Amino acid sequence: MKMNRVVIKAEDISKQYRLGVVGTGTVRDDLKRWWFNVQGKEDPFLKIGESNDRSSKGESDYVWSLRDINFEINQGDSVGIIGRNGAGKSTLLKILSQVTLPTTGKIYTKGRIASLLEVGTGFHPEMTGRENIYLNGAILGMRKQEISRKFDEIVAFSGVERYIDTPVKRYSSGMYVRLAFAVAAHLESEILIVDEVLAVGDADFQKKCLGKMNEVSKGEGRTVLFVSHNMAAVKSLCTKGIVLENGLLAYSGPSEQAVSYYLKDGGSETSNISYFDKNYDTPIFRLNSIAIKNVSRKFEDPILESETITLITDIDIKANASRYSVTYHLYNELGEAMFSLYDSNAGSTMQEGNNKLCCEIPAYFFQSGNYSLSLFVVEDKRVSVFVERDVFRFTVVDGGRDLGVYMGREPGYIRPQFKWSKL
Repeated sequence: MKMNRVVIKAEDISKQYRLGVVGTGTVRDDLKRWWFNVQGKEDPFLKIGESNDRSSKGESDYVWSLRDINFEINQGDSVGIIGRNGAGKSTLLKILSQVTLPTTGKIYTKGRIASLLEVGTGFHPEMTGRENIYLNGAILGMRKQEISRKFDEIVAFSGVERYIDTPVKRYSSGMYVRLAFAVAAHLESEILIVDEVLAVGDADFQKKCLGKMNEVSKGEGRTVLFVSHNMAAVKSLCTKGIVLENGLLAYSGPSEQAVSYYLKDGGSETSNISYFDKNYDTPIFRLNSIAIKNVSRKFEDPILESETITLITDIDIKANASRYSVTYHLYNELGEAMFSLYDSNAGSTMQEGNNKLCCEIPAYFFQSGNYSLSLFVVEDKRVSVFVERDVFRFTVVDGGRDLGVYMGREPGYIRPQFKWSKL
C-alpha cells in the first residue's frame, strides 16, 4: 500500500567538524561562540571551512561533513543512501537517528526509529543477549510484553540461541551483528535505519537481512533507510535513492537513476563519440572512433531508449580485410556481461582501407542505464588479435513509454520485443 505521509524531513541540514581538537581551541573563541548563540546569531566559526573532499589537502581546520541537505521521505519508502567513502552517508544517518545534532538546519521525524549504525549499536557489552534485546526495546519505548511477543522470532532470526544468555562482549563480530540486526528489524519501530554493517555477516545472512528489510518496507509499510556500497542490493531493495558527494546532495530520485548517477561518477556524456590515438594503430588495423546515437538525432543528444540506436565503428584495415571482423561484448553498469555484438557477414563487409561499420539496435531494446563495450578484433572468426576492455561507455535514458500504461522500469537491462500470436 502506497503511503504519502512524510515521516522524515530534512531542512538545510549541515554538519561541521573541527579537525584535530574539540571546541574552537581557545577560551576566547569559545566565549565568542557562546555570546553569538545567546544573541540568536549565526555561529561566526561556521563561515570558516571547506567541503569534505578527502582527495585534496585543505587549508582550513574546519570541514563540512554535510552541507545544505534537503529531502523528504514518505512512510513506506525504502531509500538507499549511496556515495563514496567520506561522502557524509554515516553522518547523515547519525543525524537522522539523533545520535548527533546538525550544526545548522532541522530534522523532523515521525515515529520510533530503530538504528543499526555500527556493530552492536545500543548494546551493553556486560549484559547478555537476552538482556540487550529488552534494553533495546525499552529504549524504543516498547513495553516488556511487546518485546516478549517478538523475542522468540528475534532469537530464531539471529541464530544465536545457544549464546542468548552469554554476555555479548564474548560474541564474535558476526554474532554481534546478527543479533543487533534482528533486534532492530523485529522490534516495532516505524523507521529502520541500517548502515552497511551487513558486510560483517556471511553471504547467507546478508541475503536473509535484505529479505527482511524488503519485507519490513513493502509488507509492513515501515520506512527503511539503507546505506550500502552494494549497488545490486540498493536497486533490488530500494524504491528511492539519495547520492551524496563531498557532503552535498548530488541526486535524489528513483533508485535506478540514483545508482546510474553514482556509477557514472556524477557526470553525463556531452558527446557520444570517442576518438582513439596511436595506441590503437597496429600493423593490422587502426581504430579511429566509436560512436553511438539515435538514428534520427545528433551525437550530442541523449540516447533515448524509445528510438532506434546505431553503433558506428570507424576502423581502417591495412591488408587482407576479409579475414578480420569486429566483435563487442556489452556490459551493464554493474559489470555483468550481457551479450556480444558482431557481424556474421564480416568477410564480405570489411574492405581494405577505411570501414564505417553500423550496427542498428531496435527501439525499446535497451532499458535506461549505463553500459560499456569491450572491443575484440578477430582473425578468421577464431583468434582475437586485439582486445580492449571497457573501450567505450554510453548512457541510455528513458525517452517516454508509448507501449500502453507505463508501470515503471522493467526488471533487467534489455526488453526486446518478441512476436506474439494466438494459436
